[in-house]
Amino acid sequence: MSSTDPLLDVSGLTKHFPIKGGFPIRRTVGAVQAVDGLDFTLAEGESLGLVGESGCGKSTTGRLITRLLEPTAGTISYRGQDITHASRKELAPVRSEIQMIFQDPYASLNPRQTVGKIITAPMEINDIDPAGGREARVRELLEIVGLNPEHYNRFPHEFSGGQRQRIGVARALALEPKLIVADEPVSALDVSIQAQVVNLLQKLQKELGIAFLFIAHDLAVVRHFSQRVAVMYLGRIVEIADREDLYGNPRHPYTKALLSAVPEATADEAPTRERILLTGDVPSPVNPPSGCRFRTRCWKATDKCASEAPPLVRVEGSRDSHLTACHYPEDPQTASPVPQARSASQGLTLDKATQSPKTEA
Repeated sequence: MSSTDPLLDVSGLTKHFPIKGGFPIRRTVGAVQAVDGLDFTLAEGESLGLVGESGCGKSTTGRLITRLLEPTAGTISYRGQDITHASRKELAPVRSEIQMIFQDPYASLNPRQTVGKIITAPMEINDIDPAGGREARVRELLEIVGLNPEHYNRFPHEFSGGQRQRIGVARALALEPKLIVADEPVSALDVSIQAQVVNLLQKLQKELGIAFLFIAHDLAVVRHFSQRVAVMYLGRIVEIADREDLYGNPRHPYTKALLSAVPEATADEAPTRERILLTGDVPSPVNPPSGCRFRTRCWKATDKCASEAPPLVRVEGSRDSHLTACHYPEDPQTASPVPQARSASQGLTLDKATQSPKTEA
């Protein structure tokens, strides 16, 4: 692996879950297209945020990267090595370098094991004996994540949600990984605790040079943590760009609608920007729309959107690193920056008769 190669290179990544039906012989009658052709890279020490509404395939993507799920198609290349369909034996050398922080701190820890046993388990499985012994390393890790080393012999039920998530972080750090997939690591925590965990992860990333794939719903958290952001909709990435470029100059209509939903705190009652209200529901991943998957809710949709799937490419007026999958991207001259502040305001909703946006009171 050369210095210019990415740590992680994902191309055409696809995961379809078969739907079984029929009696008495259960046969495949369809498939849930959870992830359908993702392309992105992740450099060493970089943080990439992955955002999108529930059911768009974010968590499935994280599990594919860590090889907890077997991809249907596409390739996953880690440090120049293709691990897409690698066997357990072939994955052994890289298993320790790719770790995961799970979403639910209450379900991801074994309630019958002590904290010491939980964090020691990865080292035992990978036959790693750190200098000073495993127990000393576990106590060191507990201190790194802001817990008391004396918590070594306690059980998970004796901790709060934020403390449990810190235990999960310590477990992920036990093998000194190069890449951590954080699957909504703060969504199950109180707001007051979220900042502590996010700041902890950011500190560890800077000090240890760990690359992060940070999966989250909260756009403010992603903006704070990630250097680049990818926006997913119904199994596909619709836009990917540097943090400030994407938040300040969204080019895809879905990204603009998503960012317009961020609450805005203003001193007066007058709204400072429009809020885009999308009509209809997210289509089923079992039978997604043809062409652009967002077209059924987009105010710019035309026949071209139904017949041709837009490629994820740089559009005119964007930076080289800003990629968008849209036939009719937003004009950067008219797209207003999305503030970091937080409230609801006026919005746009789709006028089905004209396929153009109208202001809603």
